[in-house]
Amino acid sequence: MQTGEKKKKGFFSNPTRVIVSSFALLILAGTILLMLPFSSKTGHFTGLLEALFTATSATCVTGLVVFDTYTYWSFFGQIVILTLIQLGGLGLVTLTTFFNIAIRKKMGYKRLQLAQESVNSPDAVDAKHLVKMIMILTFSFELLGALLLSVTFVPAFGPEGVYISIFLAISSYCNAGFDVLGRSAAFASLTEYASDPMVLIPICMLIICGGLGFLVWQNLFSYRKTKRLLLHTKIVLSISAVLIVFGTLAFLICEWDNQQTIGGMGFGDKLLNSFFQSVTTRTAGFNTIDLESMHGITKGLMMFLMFIGAAPGSTGGGIKVTTFVVLVMTIICVTRGSDETTIRGRKVDKAVVYKALAVTGLAGCAVILAAGIIYFSTGHAKSISTVDAMFESVSAFATVGLSVGVSGAANHISRLALILTMFLGRVGPVSFALSLAMRPGKKKNQVMPEAKILVG
Repeated sequence: MQTGEKKKKGFFSNPTRVIVSSFALLILAGTILLMLPFSSKTGHFTGLLEALFTATSATCVTGLVVFDTYTYWSFFGQIVILTLIQLGGLGLVTLTTFFNIAIRKKMGYKRLQLAQESVNSPDAVDAKHLVKMIMILTFSFELLGALLLSVTFVPAFGPEGVYISIFLAISSYCNAGFDVLGRSAAFASLTEYASDPMVLIPICMLIICGGLGFLVWQNLFSYRKTKRLLLHTKIVLSISAVLIVFGTLAFLICEWDNQQTIGGMGFGDKLLNSFFQSVTTRTAGFNTIDLESMHGITKGLMMFLMFIGAAPGSTGGGIKVTTFVVLVMTIICVTRGSDETTIRGRKVDKAVVYKALAVTGLAGCAVILAAGIIYFSTGHAKSISTVDAMFESVSAFATVGLSVGVSGAANHISRLALILTMFLGRVGPVSFALSLAMRPGKKKNQVMPEAKILVG
């Protein structure tokens, strides 16, 4: 009994392990609810794998689907999906911490540690205030987004337009990509609103706001007092802007003459849709054009943007923009003959560089493995190309949700691979690995013999 209690205490003493477990339990609960007959419009039980895939996609704020959200799921099923998106976007630990704060429950050091890990805060004490700000900020953005979207959807759908606006606002801010717009055609996403800036611009703004990360927002709100922006904030804001502009121009150029995507549009609509796809590709998953009809080079561009993703501590996925910057600056510094990675005159700790390398390496392995499983188990039967298999696996890992039709055509093995990839992408490859490591690492003061290896 004592040994069992010790193991239990050891398991839950690791904040990373608790957070990963909370996501797994949330997915399990969502799967059970979605399997029930009243979750589907037909009134029949939904298969375990299909329910698990949908619950994982919603909790991991991905957006890949096997059924159209509006045509297949009942109102109850849609509410389950929306709840999973909200909880998954914020994180279950973040939400429970907020309610503990709201009822003025005293928080011990372990709870603060959990909150710190959940919101990616550098300070455990500051995490309490950050959680408060996250909840207020989230509901404020979602409310504002819903009000802006209702200008379009309420006149078109009446009272139901309020529900559509709320659903899209939460899905957009949480970078989920789910929608309930499949009234005219299943899996339509936002294709019917490709020329409507009153829909696309608010959704873009919600995606960007959710993808910047809560630490950035905290820093921006405190700027009036401190008059100082953190290096982290400067990197996230500048690189996010660069990637959005780069993605817009690259998509515009690559798809300019493609009549199946933006080729038949006027310049204004071409620019609007290129901007929208650049923003949504970073981890949201909405689309205004037929993704399967894009040129191969455009799919490659979108894979690059998806893999980078959003900022740390945000509702988005990917390896994160800061990880990308650390890797690029490491390469630049090494080619200049420096042993240290520096960004804007500041040295980056080697532990950060190692973590960036580990995250990128594990992410790359996960994507390639998932793509291989999809291609060799489904590709030959369904004529899925290697590019499309890779696109879908990157989309799953980066919790983007953009699909070129692979998820719907995939067999059981491929869907299981996508489920694991989505989960890995949401909790983070390093966090997932740490949650499985039951043994502590080597002691820092342990002296190891030096290994001399030639590289390059």
